[in-house]
Amino acid sequence: MIPVKICGITRAKDAHLAARLGAAALGFIFFPPSPRYIAPDRARAVADAIDGRIRKVGVFVNMPLEEINAIVDEVGLDLVQLSGDEPPEACQGIAVPVIKTFHVGADFNPATTHPYDVLAVLLDTSQTGSYGGTGRTFEWSQVNRDVFTCPLILSGGLTPENILDGIEIVRPDAVDVNSGVEASPGVKDQARLEHLFDILKNTEAGGEQVF
Repeated sequence: MIPVKICGITRAKDAHLAARLGAAALGFIFFPPSPRYIAPDRARAVADAIDGRIRKVGVFVNMPLEEINAIVDEVGLDLVQLSGDEPPEACQGIAVPVIKTFHVGADFNPATTHPYDVLAVLLDTSQTGSYGGTGRTFEWSQVNRDVFTCPLILSGGLTPENILDGIEIVRPDAVDVNSGVEASPGVKDQARLEHLFDILKNTEAGGEQVF
C-alpha cells in the first residue's frame, strides 16, 4: 500500500484508529490559526499513546528554528513539515528530516523546489490567505513527476472518492489526507477513514521511502 499520512490529528482515538488501519504517519499541526491546531503538550500525550513504529510529523508555518526544535524535542517528532514561506536555508539546522510544502496554483514552477535539500516535497493546493487544509484539489495534470529531484507527497483535497485518480496522475511516493476524512476540523470520521484505507489497500508503495 502507498504510504499514507493522516494529518490534522487532535485526538488520541483518531490516532489509534489511523494507526490500526495502516497509516504510516500522523500529522500534528502547530500553527495556532489552524482549526486543527494542537498544543505541543497535548500532541505529546497523543504521541505517547500510539505505536512507536508510526512516524510523527510536526507541521509548522514560518516558525523560528529554535521554537521548531523545542517542539520536536517535547513531542518526540520524527519529521518536520514546513508549510509556510520558508526559504531553503530555513530547512537547515532542524533536528529531524524535513518535508517542504509547496502550494500549487496555475503559475507553479517545479524548479522552485530544486534548491531545497529536504527529505521530500509535498504538493498542496494554493489558496490566497491559506497555508493548507482547504479541502480543495489542484490541477494534477500540471505536475510532471519526472522533473522533481526528491520524493513527492500528494496532498490537497484528497478524499476516498478521488485519491486513486490523484495517485494515477501524479505518481507520488506517498499521500497526505486531512479534511477528506473528517467529520469536522480536527475530528476524523471513522467510516471515511476505514473507506480510505479500503480503497488504498491494493495500491503499491512508491519508489522512495518517505515515512
